[in-house]
Amino acid sequence: LCTSTGSAEVHKNFKERFGVTILEGYGLSETSPVASFSVFGEEPKVGSIGKPIPGVEMKLIDSEWNDVPDDPEAIGEIAIKGHNVMKGYYDRPEATAEAISDGWFRSGDLAKKDADGYYFIVDRSKDMIIRGGYNVYPREIEEVLMSHPAVSLVAVIGVPHESHGEEIKAVVVKNKDHDDVSEADLVAWGKEQLAAYKYPRVVEFRDELPMTSTGKILKREL
Repeated sequence: LCTSTGSAEVHKNFKERFGVTILEGYGLSETSPVASFSVFGEEPKVGSIGKPIPGVEMKLIDSEWNDVPDDPEAIGEIAIKGHNVMKGYYDRPEATAEAISDGWFRSGDLAKKDADGYYFIVDRSKDMIIRGGYNVYPREIEEVLMSHPAVSLVAVIGVPHESHGEEIKAVVVKNKDHDDVSEADLVAWGKEQLAAYKYPRVVEFRDELPMTSTGKILKREL
């Protein structure tokens, strides 16, 4: 089974239920659409999108197209080069110039690369929250909250805050058999497992979250 992304909890539950290991890959429409994939024959790394497929190069860059230092803890935007990358956006030269430079396409996805060359998505660059001067990546918080038995679905967003600039808010859909969970319960759950500047201070419960036709959460509507 192949999937574009999946939390550690999804991997664990799927393996326990079906006895099958999920192999993850990554790509975009602009990369036709695959750019990386788990390496067959190697033990998959949970949460990794694998390595570039044959004929494709990947690297991490900053906002000025400079290469990010080769450090497993360094976070940068994924850039992709290869036969799979589009020529450009139809009749949109400005958008093409912003997205492609010297054959490299910038994806908008932030990631890390470990010592073995495996890439790990951190988040979308546009979803990053800046709280009190700290960069906070919603995906990390979402994975922690999804590990709570009462959480069926969650989206973490930044909301305006007078002194911090942005505050961290979790919008949660409860599991039907855990309706008694409270906002304070989930705040405490996050506080136990995340750094002080990362855990959500605000929790909102909803019956459902707005989704695209392909099953992605529409955070801009929250």
